[in-house]
Amino acid sequence: MEEFIQLNSVDQYNKVYGLQTLHPLVTVVDLSKATQWPTHFRINYRLYALFLKDTRCGDIRYGRQIYDYQEGTVVCFAPGQVVTTVLEEGARPLARGILFHPDLIKGASLGQEVKHYSFFSYDSAEALHLSE
Repeated sequence: MEEFIQLNSVDQYNKVYGLQTLHPLVTVVDLSKATQWPTHFRINYRLYALFLKDTRCGDIRYGRQIYDYQEGTVVCFAPGQVVTTVLEEGARPLARGILFHPDLIKGASLGQEVKHYSFFSYDSAEALHLSE
């Protein structure tokens, strides 16, 4: 059964994965250190999130399309985006990421510029593919 998560805070994200919260507005995560994992869930992000995926562990859907990602890609989400994830049987996500609340950059120049960063608004549900 699909779990729906209204992700309003950094602390809420950390609790979903059993991680420690060190700051209320920003977190750097290593999902290999997570102590729990939901397996079929939909998240309404109210945070900015960038993940470097070390493994492909299941399907991520943005809208009705499968998000195009693989090992070594950066997956980005912005406030207001709804993403559905279904982990493969026995899979554990291996990714590192940074999540931050919009209040962290509000009033700063980055708060004005972030809307121009197209990787937060891919309509094609495509990850940033990195190369060596």
